[in-house]
Parts: sequence; C-alpha cells; structure tokens
Amino acid sequence: MKVGFIGLGNVGGKLSGSLLRNGIDLTVHDLSEDLVADFVARGAKAATGPAQLMRECDAVITCLPSPAASDAVMQEMLPEVTDGKIWMEMSTTDEAEVKRLGAMVMERGGAAVDCPVSGGCHRAATGNISIFAGCDRVTFDRIAPFLKTMGRRILHTGDLGSASVLKVVTNYLATANLVTCCEALVVAKAAGMDLNTAYEAMKISSGTSFVHETESQVILNGSRDISFTMDLVKKDIGLFQEVADRANVPLEVSPVLIDIFNDGIARYGDRELSPNIIKRLEEATGLDIRAPGFPPEMLDYEPEEPGYEVIPQGAKR
Repeated sequence: MKVGFIGLGNVGGKLSGSLLRNGIDLTVHDLSEDLVADFVARGAKAATGPAQLMRECDAVITCLPSPAASDAVMQEMLPEVTDGKIWMEMSTTDEAEVKRLGAMVMERGGAAVDCPVSGGCHRAATGNISIFAGCDRVTFDRIAPFLKTMGRRILHTGDLGSASVLKVVTNYLATANLVTCCEALVVAKAAGMDLNTAYEAMKISSGTSFVHETESQVILNGSRDISFTMDLVKKDIGLFQEVADRANVPLEVSPVLIDIFNDGIARYGDRELSPNIIKRLEEATGLDIRAPGFPPEMLDYEPEEPGYEVIPQGAKR
C-alpha cells in the first residue's frame, strides 16, 4: 500500500520517519518546503498538496496542530476520496470533529480512523510510542501493519472517535502530573531537600509517574524542552473539559488546570515550553529548581521493536 503523510512537525516528522525507515512507500506534504526536502532526500516522494496525496495513495495520515487545520486539509482531500481509501487522523482532536470529518469520508466509500499517539516525541522518534485507534475492526486490521511500524503498543479503542476521547483523557492526566510534579519539586527545595535526592525519592515511590521520570528530568536540567508548548496543553485540556461537559460530569481539578495554563500563557507566551509552567512557582518563591546531572532532552534508549496489539483486560477475542 502507498501511504501519504501530511504534517511533518515535531511528532508527525518522527512518525513518518519510522514509516520511511522501515521501507513503506511514502509520499509527504507539509507547508515547510525544508521539511519536505529533507524527506525527499531520504527517499520519500513529495506531493503538491492534500488532494494529490489522497488521489495517489491508498491511505493518507494527517498529523496537524488543530482541528481547524485538519478540517482545511480534509476539504482539499475529500473530492479525491473513493472506495477503499483510508484517512488516518493522528492529530489530537475533538471526538465530535473527527466523527464529522470521518462521516464525510465514509459517505464517499472511504474508511476513517482516529489514531492519536501517546508517550512523547522521544518515543515517536524510535517507533516505540503508543497508538490508540478508533475504527471498525476490518479497517483496524488493514492499517495495523502501519500502526505497528510507527508504534510499539497499539490499542484498538472501539469505533471512530473513541481514540480521540481516550487521548485527551490521558493528556489531561499528563498535565495534572506535570503540575503536581512542579509543586512537589518546589516544595522539596523550599523544605531544604537536595533536588537530586528528591527526584530519586519520587521515582522509587508510590508517587512516581511517566511524567515525573521524563519531564522532571528536563525541568531539573533547566532546558524544560520536551518539544511541547503551553498552547498545545491548553488545547488538549480544553478538549478534555469539553468531553466532560458533554457528559455532564462536574469536574473540579480540570478547571483549575485550565486557569493555571491560561495564566502561564499570559505570563510567558503561548509558545513557551510546557514544563516552564514551573516558572510561576519559581518566581513566587525565588527558588531555582535545577540540579546537576540531568539531560537537556529526553531520548529513547530502548531498541526499536515491532509493534503489537494491546488487548484490554477481560476482553473477549
């Protein structure tokens, strides 16, 4: 199968790189000519736009920064959707929006999948990231080889839209983890604790998390670089709040997180690196939350391995 990929940014460039590295027939498109040229130099083909990609490829993957961007791309691709074509939405987007766009694809005989990723850019780079996939089972089986090339743990979440709900659920948890890790590190410093020791105590305790073991390291290094910005956090937790609102769930922590990141954006700008939300507490206390020996960015040292499907506990297959 021929695969098209639209969106070669921080995440998309790494996911499409895994496809290219593993021999997939890949055609790419991005607004950045430099990013496209880099992929062409490595063996990919370039398309003039989304319409050409959908016309010439069997499956087209989009990995874009907002629902509005996905909609704009879909309007260009839609006239070229025919029987058997597959649209794979790897952006973090709204459940209702992916269902709306997916319905248009399916009306023309195509198949639609929402398949967002989770695990950080460092794991996207090595093909070891996790991928959720929402679609019918027949379509999932068709695209599974591509998903297992881009990711390590692949979860079929149910119908179209289900993956997008679970993606914003998990991103909400990551945001809550980030804010509490920031608070924990600042309190430890203020209480006179050595931050290297505090990091290890948190890591080996019941309070550890994926976010602590990764993002706390670049916080303590001072780079705060996880290739993710405050505006993207605001978008993701806002999408989570919308899911809760539609389900009439009266949340308490989520609105506080939204307020925290609105304040962070007002202070530091929407493109500030998301772990720098800790600067609010550094400024309030006058403390410098850095420690020696931590890396400036996260790298995945696990070897690239073939992906596999994760079967939910208690599921009947």
